[in-house]
Amino acid sequence: MNRLIIIGAGGHGRVIADNAIRNGYTAINFIDDNVVGSCMGFPVIGTSADVERLNDGKTDFIIGIGDNSTRRMFADRFQVNWITLVHPSAQIGTSVLIGKGTVIMAGAVVNTFAKVGNHCIINTGAVIEHDNTIEDYVHISPGVKLGGRVHIGQLTHVGIGAVVINNTNIYSDCVIGAGAVVVQEIKHSGTYIGVPARRTI
Repeated sequence: MNRLIIIGAGGHGRVIADNAIRNGYTAINFIDDNVVGSCMGFPVIGTSADVERLNDGKTDFIIGIGDNSTRRMFADRFQVNWITLVHPSAQIGTSVLIGKGTVIMAGAVVNTFAKVGNHCIINTGAVIEHDNTIEDYVHISPGVKLGGRVHIGQLTHVGIGAVVINNTNIYSDCVIGAGAVVVQEIKHSGTYIGVPARRTI
């Protein structure tokens, strides 16, 4: 198996490293613009300025950063072999499509005919029901539950424990607060909190 380089040695990067280990990776390195030394016992071998030098065609890469916009910046900046990581305990249904650079964490469920875009995070224990469309650079937080035929626009962050009912569209670049319940279409960017979810001023 190729060496894996994780961009970002913070908390999310560490969870990705654990996911990678469970997928059989043994040669793991981190790069980080602020962290030096090691992370989870694996060396931090440079900063983002070193990606081009480290891209030898035999190395896999993934972005270990939770912020959607930062993840997009790095994905746009570098042309490398972005991998997809699916935790062995995740449940992936029939005819699911998962984009490059996306990570599916422990205990997540992605049901049949769902589509998950590039460089997304489907975090611990999240449920993505049938026929969902999750666009690029979306973060679905732990414990989120999306009903069937939900559409989440790019760069949207769905907070911990939020619920979105069936057949609901959420616009790009939104933040859905922790524990919010979305019961109708969200047509504009912004932050939405509460039960039912409403846009904050």
